[in-house]
Amino acid sequence: MLLHRPYARLLLVGVALAVLQQWTGINILFNYASEIYSKAGYGSSDILLNIVITGSINLLSTVLAMLLVDTVGRRKLMLAGCAGIAVSHLLCASAYSHHLMGTPVLLLTLLAIAFYACTLAPVTWVLISELFPNSIRSQGVSASVSALWVASFLLTYTFPLLQGALGTAGIFRIYGGV
Repeated sequence: MLLHRPYARLLLVGVALAVLQQWTGINILFNYASEIYSKAGYGSSDILLNIVITGSINLLSTVLAMLLVDTVGRRKLMLAGCAGIAVSHLLCASAYSHHLMGTPVLLLTLLAIAFYACTLAPVTWVLISELFPNSIRSQGVSASVSALWVASFLLTYTFPLLQGALGTAGIFRIYGGV
């Protein structure tokens, strides 16, 4: 049923939302934080502190998202999140390109995480769960979430390869472009 009218279009939207959420590159900031902060010139103890700060920003922003999702609206949050993450990533790429290491990179990655946790992280899940009618909801959500995890795997797996080929600035440009 999912592959036929009128549900195929809903499935495409659900999969696209799921892939977008992952391919903004935000999970790279979580999974490869030590490498990103190391390339920004931080030492081991500072990297650990930055990771704690990263988690704290993620938590606070997620709590804020719970307050915003029904008052601001899903569409506005998704658009603001995509724009905020893109600008943060592109500025981070510029910081790496111009050798502005340390605090600028930390602040820009924290800004990207804050935008993500307030917008794409929770709103994507809300939209996917609301997108499909009850008759096919379980299949539609399952397919969309499967696409999300495949996209997450591909993102995480390809990061070292892309970073080796394009450098840290190049990889942030790609994620900013997405």
